[in-house]
Amino acid sequence: MTDEFRSGPVRILVPASSANIGPGFDSLGLALSVYDELIAMVTEDEGVLVEVAGEGAADVPRDEHHLVVRAMNAAFEAMGVQPPGFVLRCRNVIPHGRGLGSSAAAIIGGMVLARAMVVNSNFDDEALLATATTMESHPDNLAAALHGGFTVAWLDDHGHPGAVRLDPHVSVRAVLVVPVDTLPTVTAREVLPDSVNYAHASHNLARSALLVHALTTQPELLLEATSDRLHQQTRAGVYPESVSLMEQIRRAGHAAAISGAGPSVLVLSESPHALHAVEKIVSGLTGWAVHEIPIGALGAHESPLEIP
Repeated sequence: MTDEFRSGPVRILVPASSANIGPGFDSLGLALSVYDELIAMVTEDEGVLVEVAGEGAADVPRDEHHLVVRAMNAAFEAMGVQPPGFVLRCRNVIPHGRGLGSSAAAIIGGMVLARAMVVNSNFDDEALLATATTMESHPDNLAAALHGGFTVAWLDDHGHPGAVRLDPHVSVRAVLVVPVDTLPTVTAREVLPDSVNYAHASHNLARSALLVHALTTQPELLLEATSDRLHQQTRAGVYPESVSLMEQIRRAGHAAAISGAGPSVLVLSESPHALHAVEKIVSGLTGWAVHEIPIGALGAHESPLEIP
């Protein structure tokens, strides 16, 4: 075993995330305390061996085409090292195709895992995020998966990503309404227009700025701060039930938005009764599950192996 790599298994936990949060298209992200588990170990045998359990296990490849493996190999290349081979075990909890950042979790989780497997790596978070955006071009979910909490992410004029992490107000709770149906992100992005209305852009600029304040300091403004005129109604045709449900929850006075590219709905509230209120609204619908999920304080991080 080369001394460039740790000799034993490494375990990483990486969170789900909700992006956009209404007006913050491709820029705002919120980590959620639902964590995929990744465990890997360098081997002397060439190639990769992949085991997958949980969400999407029947639908993902078990070789170098697996998204986590691709992310790991991109990170190894960025660090200038390459193990002879490795084994990878994934336990997926984040739902796939529901707008909860499963692909971002795979990319960030894989890169953080690869970094942790390398002795004395100098692959810092800035370099890691830049490498991750070569695999997923918009950094909103990536930043939340990496840093945890509430993140603001951007691309500079050269396409290089940046991100800052903020702490959400302690009273804010997240309720997710998750459908059985899935929606590929590419489908949701295909219906977006090439240009937008100036007044709508101005509306979203003001609400995005307000949302940073509301989510961190004054949560009673969340309903107004999550108002969007750019992307949710434009994509209503690909997730009409989600938009209808979101609007119904907003009419009841709760800040609701499509989670990422959908079709899940994110509800943010400081009310301890938010979960009950949303459950009551959803009770007459079929194919939807309601969960109150703590906002994720931790981004992707190494965690001790659990010994049975």
